[in-house]
Amino acid sequence: MRFNTLVTRLLSGAAAVALLGAVAACGGGSSAGDAADNPYGLLQPGTLRVGTLTDAPPNVYLKDGKFTGFDNDLMTAVAGKLGLKVEFVGTEFSALLAQVNNHRFDAGSSSITITEARKKTVDFTNGYDFGYFGLDVPAGSPIRSFGELKGKRVVVVQGTVQDDYATKEGLDPVRVPDYNGAINQLKAKTADAWISPAEIGEKSAQDSGGKIVLAEKQLSSAPTAFAVAKGADPLREALDKALDQVIEDGTWTRLQEQYYPGRPVPESFRPGSGTVTYPPVKAGPTSPAATPAN
Repeated sequence: MRFNTLVTRLLSGAAAVALLGAVAACGGGSSAGDAADNPYGLLQPGTLRVGTLTDAPPNVYLKDGKFTGFDNDLMTAVAGKLGLKVEFVGTEFSALLAQVNNHRFDAGSSSITITEARKKTVDFTNGYDFGYFGLDVPAGSPIRSFGELKGKRVVVVQGTVQDDYATKEGLDPVRVPDYNGAINQLKAKTADAWISPAEIGEKSAQDSGGKIVLAEKQLSSAPTAFAVAKGADPLREALDKALDQVIEDGTWTRLQEQYYPGRPVPESFRPGSGTVTYPPVKAGPTSPAATPAN
């Protein structure tokens, strides 16, 4: 009797060990499967969730319920090379980089200039565009250059490199959360000037019905890029590879001509890794003087 009881207990223990082993094996297999299905560590496998803005044409904006603009169309093309669909979500620029690093978004798309300070919050892909600082003023303003802004009421979008520039120049800027806020202040003449990303400033002037003028622009000293969370190396490396592909296949050139018609590409600028060739932009290259774009 005791012998039978002992055998029963031993068999039960062996069965339990075998069951635990099987569960562990299943768990290991599921983890490996998850990695294979989501190699870039996305919030949702197969979908790239991208934070962007709604009010900054021609770079990033919302039109007829669809996120578009140079940066967002480029991101869609890049994601397509990776077999990913894109889900764009609107936010404010001042919160975008923190939201990317906190994994609310997989990436940020908003003509984000690469700076050393921002590198402490996020990682960047290779640069895909150059940019300019723009000086927008109300129609009829005597202001014609950045050198005339001392003592003036200057508006900037909070957290942008234009904000940094104005602060370094001792201009004590008025900070607003979005581009519409800056545009409205110029239209109402409650601000003397807006330091803008020049492409956005130029489009805003064109759309203002003569109320805003782009007085001057200066080439930025740093490229713009997509932002990803710190340490998201598989995603960043995949985006860099796909970015080179859309540069080489002519997509980058087509989008340049579509959104920035007539804008020349500086001779010093090399998009992506800088190792791929691309069809020339129709405007042709030039070398404007460099000075301190979002």
